[in-house]
Order: sequence, then structure tokens, then C-alpha cells
Amino acid sequence: MNIVIIKYNAGNIESVKNALSRLHVDAEITDDHDKIRNANKVIFPGVGEASTTMDYLRKKGLDELIISLKQPVLGICLGLQLMCSYSEENDTDCLGIFDEKVQRFLPKSGEEFITKVPHMGWNKIHNLKSPLFNDLNNPYVYFVHSYYASVGEHTIATCDYIGQFSAALHRENFYATQFHPEKSGTIGAKILENFLKL
Repeated sequence: MNIVIIKYNAGNIESVKNALSRLHVDAEITDDHDKIRNANKVIFPGVGEASTTMDYLRKKGLDELIISLKQPVLGICLGLQLMCSYSEENDTDCLGIFDEKVQRFLPKSGEEFITKVPHMGWNKIHNLKSPLFNDLNNPYVYFVHSYYASVGEHTIATCDYIGQFSAALHRENFYATQFHPEKSGTIGAKILENFLKL
């Protein structure tokens, strides 16, 4: 199976390659349009800032390429946010694959505690509605993010942190997770396996 990880100006891409290696899958990190277009599966991970990253994708023609892909595509963290229609992070128009909008968490003060931003650490996901989550039951997964996608028609998993947000999205051949499967232990490995079986 030919697996490609899209190379762009985002962090954390190597950790996805390493997670796939633990599943005995050799993935190539590349920005070559032909290699991406001809892959069996494409992964679009990343950690970074929305506006500069969208500028980079447009400059490299990767924005139109990603939208045009027909094989299963998995966005991770920043990848999910950039696949949405719009991000509040520096007022950024994104790829528009998903209609959901990306907003910033606002810290919330309670009587006994302050809910902090970013949302960092393990949290449970609910309302699982995808083969991506086959054989899983409301598992804990690992998050690191200050922005979140709203819940909408493409939501296939939710999480609660200062309110409910989309932990995962799906539309046609495009899937995305806000959490990091590559950092989510055996649960994350199972999610990656399920994606590779799509």
C-alpha cells in the first residue's frame, strides 16, 4: 500500500511517520503533486498557525491538490482545522472541505477552578459515527489545541472541553481528527489501522 504524508510548513509530521512505522507501514513524506495524487491513502497532519500555513499551501498549489483528491485522506489537528471553511485564527479562509468553522477556546472561570487554554492532555470522545472508530467505545485520546471545530453535519465524534466540539469530521473521502492518533497509544494505533483499512 502506498501511503503519503503531505509535507508542508507544519510541525509534528515525523511523529505520524513513526506511528505508522510501528504498524509496519512505510509512509513517504512529500510535497510532490504526482506522488500525492497517486497514493492509496493520504495523511495531512500538522501543528502550527492557520494563516501562514494556508498561505504556504496556496503558494505550493497544495490547497487545490488536497481538495481534488479522491482517495481516503486523513487530516490531523491543524490538518482538521485547515480542512474546515474558516478559522478565527488570524481571520483565515481555509480549504472548505467541511462546512464547520474553527473558533478559539475562551478560558472559563468557575467557583473552584479555571479551565485553561490550550486544551492539552487526554480526554474522552463520544458519539462515534464512523468506521474510523470500529471496535472502540468512547475511548480516551490525546489533544493539544487552542482552536476547535464547531459541531455540525460532518461531525463523527465529539468531545467536551469548555463546551462540546468536533473531535472528528468526515465528508465523502475526507476524514479528520482534532486529537493526535499518533500520540494516543494503542487507541490511536487502532484508529490509524482503521483508516488504512478504509
